[in-house]
Amino acid sequence: MTNIHNDRVLILDFGSQYTQLIARRVREIGVYCELLPFDVDVDYIKNFNPKGIILSGGPDTVTTDDSARAPEIIFDLGVPILGICYGMQTMAMQLGGKATSAEKHEYGFAKIRARSHSPLLIDINDEINDEGHGLLDVWMSHGIEVTKLPNGFERIASSDNCDIAGFANTEKSYYGLQFHPEVTHTKKGKEILDRFVSQICNCQKNWTTKNIISDLIKSLKEQIGKSNVLLGLSGGVDSSVVAALLNKAVDDQLTCVFVDNGLLRLNEGDEVMQTFAQNMGVKVIRSNAQQKFYDALENEADPEKKRKIIGHAFIDVFEKEANKLNNIEYLAQGTIYPDVIESAGAKSGKAKVIKSHHNVGGLPDDLKFELVEPLKELFKDEVRAIGVELGIPKHMLFRHPFPGPGLGVRILGQIKQEYADILRRADAIFMDELYKNDLYGKVNQAFCVFLPIKSVGVTGDERRYDYVIALRAVETIDFMTARWARLPYDFLDHVSNRIMNEISRVSRVVYDISGKPPATIEWE
Repeated sequence: MTNIHNDRVLILDFGSQYTQLIARRVREIGVYCELLPFDVDVDYIKNFNPKGIILSGGPDTVTTDDSARAPEIIFDLGVPILGICYGMQTMAMQLGGKATSAEKHEYGFAKIRARSHSPLLIDINDEINDEGHGLLDVWMSHGIEVTKLPNGFERIASSDNCDIAGFANTEKSYYGLQFHPEVTHTKKGKEILDRFVSQICNCQKNWTTKNIISDLIKSLKEQIGKSNVLLGLSGGVDSSVVAALLNKAVDDQLTCVFVDNGLLRLNEGDEVMQTFAQNMGVKVIRSNAQQKFYDALENEADPEKKRKIIGHAFIDVFEKEANKLNNIEYLAQGTIYPDVIESAGAKSGKAKVIKSHHNVGGLPDDLKFELVEPLKELFKDEVRAIGVELGIPKHMLFRHPFPGPGLGVRILGQIKQEYADILRRADAIFMDELYKNDLYGKVNQAFCVFLPIKSVGVTGDERRYDYVIALRAVETIDFMTARWARLPYDFLDHVSNRIMNEISRVSRVVYDISGKPPATIEWE
């Protein structure tokens, strides 16, 4: 059986908003990689045994004394290294070169000329100029530039504003790029990364959907053995794929518990039961625990505390259901790789925790189950690809993301059943109209938010003083950055009127036009 982890690349994160994109691109090429903080333990780096290392960009100013540096151990491993943006700058500084503030900062599109026929860039170009030089359309984002090459390095790229836009020590297979090959704006970026990981690092492309499924099923069988496993089934993409994997791996040793926590979308409970219990033959227990969650969340308005409360309540329900069953030793979760990354900051604090996820942040220390998390190495697009291969209906796999805490983080402030009922009806109207107008697939995430404020309105000749609903729709490739969707005004007008006419407790509808960054996609 192919070892999908044998050829691996280590990505050290210096805090760039694009770092997850690097990992996703490497995975798309077919090579396994892991993303870790730049100050990860030295022994971990040695034991990881990478065939190549990539240093990400970051927000630090490389010329200051306290700026982040790559672990010195990476230069002793004898493996290829690629520094991107800040990663290139710190390589230069650490290996004896220099970097200073650029006369002209570069943010956005740039055209670079490849030089020196380096193994990284040779024969990769978007066009050839009149002098026969290869040119590349790339994406820059920097105010610092390398001004002196370390010994043994040569320039391999330049732009009008940046004389050293790339460098290389071909003998050691060390490379640096001032631009970002991981973003789609760099048209040949994936080819450049492919050249690095498959030719310079000599990695085999074993990270494929079929190989991942085979490896996961084998691992699940080995971990669970003859014991029984309990899965918290939400009906979302991640838990649905876990259910399908476990069903293949351990069959009737799996019991799914679907917790109706009162924070789900309209009619979602019935839909989940129909899909899994009736159509896929999976054993599903439905636990109606709405009141438990409402009681636990009473008078709590802090988003992080709400997440933790919801996580603990889920575990409480699972334990009670498990006590009714025989030999439950394992608890399965749909934790995916971005959950793990986003919930863990670097030791230095430079990689900030944006928000905790209920899968990874809400578990008690005395959890009596052993965790099963088959997706914890996978990005969402990889999870969806596995789901398609396993035969899960596409309409389930390609639904817009729904947060683990459900409507609990779309009801701002304190949660009440009344608020949840209003919100799920408004959200159902929004989704209905997106589908009817062929807009659902043209945005990457859309939802409603309940605002715990009241606004004056008019119904007929009477004054109305009721709640406000915010509509949110975004366009994004990676969910790390996003822009608000430019939905047609007539469409928004129609949705707004439907919500206010059909839900008597809503007096005003607003549309969120915040991008990420500086906002996040969810409101909490």
